[in-house]
This record gives sequence, C-alpha cells and structure tokens, in this order.
Amino acid sequence: MEEHKLVAAIELSPVVQEIKTILDNARQNVAVNVNNELLSSYWKMGEIIVRYEQDNNIRAAYGEQTLKQMSKVLTQELGKGFSRSNLQNMRQFYLNYEKCQTLSGKLSWSHYCELLSISDKDKRSFYEKEAINAGWSVRELKRQIASSLFERLLLSNGEANKERVLDLALKGNEITNPSDIIRDPYVFEFLGLPEDTSFLESDLEHALVQQIEKFLLELGRGFMFVGTQQRVTFANHHYYVDMVFYNKILRSYVLIELKTTKLMPEAVGQLNMYLNYYANEVNDADDNLPIGIILCTDKGNFDVQYALGGLSNQIFASKYVLYMPNKEQLIAQVEAVLEKWHRDI
Repeated sequence: MEEHKLVAAIELSPVVQEIKTILDNARQNVAVNVNNELLSSYWKMGEIIVRYEQDNNIRAAYGEQTLKQMSKVLTQELGKGFSRSNLQNMRQFYLNYEKCQTLSGKLSWSHYCELLSISDKDKRSFYEKEAINAGWSVRELKRQIASSLFERLLLSNGEANKERVLDLALKGNEITNPSDIIRDPYVFEFLGLPEDTSFLESDLEHALVQQIEKFLLELGRGFMFVGTQQRVTFANHHYYVDMVFYNKILRSYVLIELKTTKLMPEAVGQLNMYLNYYANEVNDADDNLPIGIILCTDKGNFDVQYALGGLSNQIFASKYVLYMPNKEQLIAQVEAVLEKWHRDI
C-alpha cells in the first residue's frame, strides 16, 4: 500500500515532468540535427553530380542515362534513396540553392522536392518562405501549390504588380494590414460539397466547422477560431454573426458572414453593424478594430462598390469556390497584369 502511494506521488511529481521535458527536447534536437545533415548531404551529392557532368562534358541528352546508371550503382552499393528521380532532385537542389547555408532546417527533404517542382524562382521562394513561416506539412504545401495560393494572393487586391511579386518572393505573405489576410477566391474543395447543388448558408457553416483545421489553413496565418453564431444584441433584438475568428498577428477579431448567393449591398450594412458592436462591446483595450469578410459566390456587382466605399470599418468581399481554381487561367491573369505594368513604366 505504501509502495503504491509512493509510485502515485512520483507520477504527480514535477520531477517526472522535468525529465520528460528534457527527453522531449533531446529527441527534437536529434531530429533537427539529422534533418540538417540530410539536407547538407543531398546538397553535396548534387554538387558532385554537377561537377562530374561538367568535368566529363556530358550533354543534356545523355544526362538522364548517366543518372540512371549512377542510380543503379549507388543502389547496389548503398541501398535505397538513390532512385534516378531522387538524384535528379539532388542535382536541381544544388543548382537552385547556391549556398548550403541558405537551406532551412525547418523544411524536410520532401518539402524541398515539392519546391523544386516549381520552375519560377519567385514563386518557389514564396512557397518556401510561407512553408517556413506557417509550419506547413508536406501535404499542406502540396495543397497550397495546387490551389494556386501565389496567384490568388497576387490578384486579391484586384490587380497584381511587379513589386507585389518581389515582396511575396522575398518575404512571403507579410501580415501588417487587414487587406493582407484577404484571399480571392477562397478555395473550399476540402468540404466535398457538389458544385451543381444548392445548399443553405447553415449547411456551408456546418461543413466549415466540421473541417475547421483545413478552413484555418485556407484562411492563413494567425487565425484562431472563436465560434459560430455569435450573438449580437441591439435594443433587445438578437442577431448572430456566422463565424468569428481572432487574428493574433493583427490583434483583431475577424467576423465572417457566409452567403450562398451573389453579394448584395444589405449584407454589407449588416456586417458593418456587427463590426461597430464588436469595436464598442467586445474589444479589449489592446485590440485593434475588428475586420469583416463577406464570403459569397459572386462579388461582381457594380453597386456593391458603392456599398463598400466610405465605411470607417474594414470590410472585404471575397468569392469562394468549391473546386480547385484553374491554375493556367490564374497564371495567365497575373502575366497579363505584369505585362501591362511593364508597358506602362
């Protein structure tokens, strides 16, 4: 009995937690060191492959055959991990990252293999920095590339420009103003809702809550979920905000209204009322003004431009789609805007 009490006391003791913390940190440090060594080794292997090709004047036409032969020999000698495609990635790894010191230990080799599939240097740099800043898994990185996040951010303000491309490449998506958190369109393909079937706003809200982790990923960095159908009361009349989040980077509440139709001016007025309530009744002293986002199926109405204009509150309207956007079409839009920018300078 006394022995049982002693064991229970040790289990509850801070000593156990302290030892557990030390061990967890040690394991994490080992994992980080292993990952850094792996990246460094693959970069050096890429250097060796490039140097061999240059020393032997191997033309591109024979390069693939050379890698295939090299893969066969290395696999026989060293085991798995030396497929032709992996050797090709090592080669590209070295060619695209001039200094081994610029590699981030926060990303794995699998992350870099995904990044190497992007030929555009600026776009690749953007996804690399966002993956580091947001802590994306490889799966999350793949989804953001597939959903054309780079192009969507470029076009979120209605028009892209060269400075925006360079900013995204050099810094990722920096969040300093409310407009920096807006994407257009938002992509909700993870909900699995059919495109050609009508559904209620409550259905959309329920589906987003069921997939809240993926919704937070689509919203971007710094978002924390507060709740749905948050009550707002004016003169004993109750209203309900569809979804409320808090962005810890901007230190602002973010109120989201869901519309399964095109944007109508009255939705702007309603959201503006909610924002005034949050600013006066909910905000703490160190909170910034709340931000409003209306998610709708279409925001192309001319009269809505007037509805959004002249408001003291920050209200944004964004379209959402239930399928992955046409990447080629988005890229073409960005290229057209950049081409126009070059003509005008």
